[in-house]
Amino acid sequence: MNSSTVAGPAPRTLCEAFQANVTRYPDAVALRTMGGGTTVTWKQYGDRVRAIATGLAARGIGHGDTVALMLTNRPEFHLIDTAVLHTGATPFSVYNTNPVDLLVYQFGNAGNKVVVCERQFAPQILQAVEKAAAQGINVELVICVDEDVTGTVSLAAIEATENDGFDFDAAWRAVDPEDLLTIVYTSGTTGPPKGVELTHTNFLENARVVEEFGGGSTEDRVVSYLPDAHAANRWFAHYLSMITGGQITTCPDLKQVAEALIEVHPTVFLGVPRVWVKVKAALEDRFTTEPSPAKRLLVDFAIRTGRARARAISEGRNRNLVEKAQFQLADRLVLSAIRERLGLDKVRIAVTGSAPIPKDTHEFFLGLGLPLCEGYGMTECTAGATVGRPERIKIGTVGTALPGAEVRIADDGEVLVRGKMVMRGYRNAPDKTAETIDADGWLHTGDIGELDAEGYLSIVDRKKELIINAAGKNMSPTNIENTVTESTPLAGTVVAIGEGRSYNTALILLDPELAAAFAERHQLPDRTITALATDPTVLASLQEGIDAANAKLSRVEQIKKFAVVPEVWTPGNDCLTATGKLRRKPIATAYAATIEALYA
Repeated sequence: MNSSTVAGPAPRTLCEAFQANVTRYPDAVALRTMGGGTTVTWKQYGDRVRAIATGLAARGIGHGDTVALMLTNRPEFHLIDTAVLHTGATPFSVYNTNPVDLLVYQFGNAGNKVVVCERQFAPQILQAVEKAAAQGINVELVICVDEDVTGTVSLAAIEATENDGFDFDAAWRAVDPEDLLTIVYTSGTTGPPKGVELTHTNFLENARVVEEFGGGSTEDRVVSYLPDAHAANRWFAHYLSMITGGQITTCPDLKQVAEALIEVHPTVFLGVPRVWVKVKAALEDRFTTEPSPAKRLLVDFAIRTGRARARAISEGRNRNLVEKAQFQLADRLVLSAIRERLGLDKVRIAVTGSAPIPKDTHEFFLGLGLPLCEGYGMTECTAGATVGRPERIKIGTVGTALPGAEVRIADDGEVLVRGKMVMRGYRNAPDKTAETIDADGWLHTGDIGELDAEGYLSIVDRKKELIINAAGKNMSPTNIENTVTESTPLAGTVVAIGEGRSYNTALILLDPELAAAFAERHQLPDRTITALATDPTVLASLQEGIDAANAKLSRVEQIKKFAVVPEVWTPGNDCLTATGKLRRKPIATAYAATIEALYA
């Protein structure tokens, strides 16, 4: 059943939407783990939410309170987050990579009475709670979802708590559309993360765009694999299912995503650009090593035909009957089989976001027949301001405005957004809120962009991250980095350097998985990252990629020299934010000697 056909008024809050699903689809599976070891129907989901909310209320959690969650992707996240909402309180997630001092800061900013974690994070959380207490920040309770850990209460004990004085139905019905749905802490590339306050209205307004993709139903399937502290994962793999009744499969490890796709065959999938880049590299390697010359030729024909179709649609050109017939043949013989092998054959909503996707990578997947739409937004506008639509995906743009969103370009090129999806504000930071949202309600994104005559938005770069070289030329480091990444499969992370310099250089970190596969193919003796970073075969492959990238860049943008950093950066460390964005200033400081050597 399509959600748009369900009788009754649209939900005012996510609690209303959730309870409607519990009533309509009691026997449908709402949550499951990979392999199906754990399954939770909507009725079971509803029953457990009631029990957890009752137990939380017995411990003083109610309207206006906040509850922090530090969990991996598992059904308990959805159960607890939803239960907290039903008490009238606000749940928010913290990244599992957060150090103790950052947790203390977030607990102080959010003012949460409770933290929910799993056993592996309990020591870290208890240390943060103790340190917070020394600063006058009072966290009253730590709940462990797995079992009793000294200093915590188990989730089972919370669920078993009776509370005759708590009216569950009255509590969730009292939740107002303008109440806080969650707090999302930004990546903090230039300072402590800010707490973005998002309301029920913010998300429900943002989610109106789903109707343009055909609505949603209990037949929808989504894989939850990104951190739930990431606004986009909450959007696609938590809140959306409360509206559509779709099924969520939790994937606890990013390395298992490919396996999860093959198992689930999702209908809705959000992939960050790095996922698409790695899948493309793996496929192209498979195509190149195909032993049958006839099969290689057939695959090459199919990919070229698909890419040509994607470009024609992007450019708004009508295709003739021969071109259409060629794509149908390519799809039947090759492309549909590739999509099925990847587990992406059932996808009807595919979105890439969080960072720009390389144009060649985007064209490749569109060429496979996957309706991959690039979206743009930021946490401050509930993760979405624009998105491409399947009927017209314009490569190199992030689509057009979502329903209810206004998008315009300021005189200095900054992208401005206005609408009901714009945040209520930054938590306990009215000055920061006033700096970001002006008196007319425009959200100043900090991104430089361009709108074409058809209303398609292109993002140039972050306003504060543009490179200005010694000759005064403005360049986008993101564009340079994307071009290198799409031309250099071994490159996991690329950092373009050139501020105030006479030419550009780059720091390159190897992708561990792709580098390992490369080392095996070439029978390299030492396959550690440290050894591969100096291996002549690896360096030659990287140079080939740099040369290919330079051919696509203007002369002033080209990379003249590069250095391979023999490390692996993980999200949340000194060089990457929790969402994988580059911390450019700390990188410049930490690798100053390496950078200077490139200019010696």
